[in-house]
Order: sequence, then C-alpha cells, then structure tokens
Amino acid sequence: MATDRAVRIIAYLKLFMGVVLALSGIGLLRLLHEDAADVVMRWINAFHVDPDNRDIQNLLLRASVIDERQLKVLSIGSFFFAGLSLTEGSALLLQKRWAMYLSVAVMASFIPLELWELSQRFSGIKTAVVVLNAGIVWYLAFRIKYQGTTSLQR
Repeated sequence: MATDRAVRIIAYLKLFMGVVLALSGIGLLRLLHEDAADVVMRWINAFHVDPDNRDIQNLLLRASVIDERQLKVLSIGSFFFAGLSLTEGSALLLQKRWAMYLSVAVMASFIPLELWELSQRFSGIKTAVVVLNAGIVWYLAFRIKYQGTTSLQR
C-alpha cells in the first residue's frame, strides 16, 4: 500500500501538537492551587530572563489576574484539542480516509480566527503559522479532490 510522505509529516505534526496540548493541560491543572504569577516568576528566574522585558511584564500581568475557573476552562480546552489532534494524527498515520476530511474541516475552521488574530497584532510567527495551516489545508483538499484517496482505507 502506497503512503504519502507529506500526509505522514502532517500526521506527526498533529501528534506532536496533541502531546504539547496535553502537557499544557496538565500544567494548567497543576496551577489550580498556586499563584500563577509566582509560578511564572519562578520560571523567569530559572531561565534567567529579564523580568523588565515588556513581554514578560505583560505575561506577569495576565498571570496575576487569572482565576481557578479560567484555569479549569483553559485546561479543558487544552485536553479537548489534544484529543482532537491525537485523533487526527493517529488516523492519518493509519491512512484512514475520514482523517483527511476531518483535518481539512478542523484546520480550515481556524484560518479565519488566525487571520483575525494576525490583523490585531502582526508577527512573523503568526504569519508563518497561518501560511503553514493554509498550505496543509490546500494540500489535503487537493489530495482528496484530484488524486483521490485510493491508498487510504475507509
């Protein structure tokens, strides 16, 4: 059975993203009974980052106002998207036909949000993420429509 190298790379990317999101969900749950600003300050000191940096000050400000309810919501969201990414990645690796459709639908649904976020505050990293996601959506849609998915299982 022929496999598509690009689909495998997308699958590994999805699996990596799922693991990172699951770990972030665990980290957010660990913050429930601690002061988030104190934890961020410990990390800043551990990595010898300049605490007077504008971005670090912004991060500390945001961490100081976060409450338990927000942490729970963020951790639930992280676990949900981790499960979704792990499902997409696993199914793409197993060459399931429906995985391409799911990946296109999920990734395409985030492009308007990413574009809005980019319009609010432009950065090179955000631009690269939008371009990468749009490229993946285009490739998978092209693969579904023109090349068929004969090598993929149902």
